[in-house]
Amino acid sequence: MRIDLHTHSTASDGTDTPAELVRNAAAEGLDVVAITDHDTVGGHDEAAKALYDLGSPLTLVTGAELSCKIDGISMHMLAYLFDPAEPELFRERELVRDDRVPRARAMVGKLQELGVPVTWEQVARIAGDGSVGRPHIATALVDLGVVDSVSDAFTDRWLANDGRAYVGKHEFDPFDAVRLVKAAGGVTVFAHPGAHKRGETVPESVIAALAAAGLDGIEVDHMDHDEATRARLRGFAAETGLLATGSSDYHGSRKACRLGEFVTDPEVYREIARRATGAVPISAV
Repeated sequence: MRIDLHTHSTASDGTDTPAELVRNAAAEGLDVVAITDHDTVGGHDEAAKALYDLGSPLTLVTGAELSCKIDGISMHMLAYLFDPAEPELFRERELVRDDRVPRARAMVGKLQELGVPVTWEQVARIAGDGSVGRPHIATALVDLGVVDSVSDAFTDRWLANDGRAYVGKHEFDPFDAVRLVKAAGGVTVFAHPGAHKRGETVPESVIAALAAAGLDGIEVDHMDHDEATRARLRGFAAETGLLATGSSDYHGSRKACRLGEFVTDPEVYREIARRATGAVPISAV
């Protein structure tokens, strides 16, 4: 089985619509794909409809990637198979989502002060109906010829954490995220914990404390982890009893990775599905 548990659609900062994401996952020969847009479940219904229309043996896992911060360090928490209507988790996700537009507008303002001729209208057009974020602003910088690629925008010169145009946002406390997702019947996996190029990383002592608080797993096999980091994280997962997952973090054409570039062991996937009580994987056959 080929199982990819971390992908993004136009519901947040991917370039495939949820329906296109499902069709592309089936075309890539995946057996299971998770849709994990940033702080939103807005693509779930379209993705499920596309799955039924396709009649493919592909299985769809619903989820989200929650924006978190601890001790000033940003981190992302993958949440799977939770009840999206659970009130407390819903309210907290709305707080994060509601902060995205003023935050993006503030970053556009900073860029304008730096002499970049970017406009809010341009960024909003790129984001469309999705949950606006830094990748949309980075795409605008590419379109303007300010940087050569989206990744080139994520430097101290522009949009990286504490970069010249960076603006913070409301984020979950990760311990609260674990608690809220668990209360909604879901399963939590710390996304790309060893990705140094994204900024300062969360210490393993904190991850161990999260594990004791109910964190289910860590994403080990990921494009931002080199072989040494993967080996270290795999050992750490074994020591702390955490599930070790693998995923592409696919964003369509906005990121240089393909669906199924990294995958999750079938036994780990089955354990995630077994632990979840808020929702079940969706299959059309």
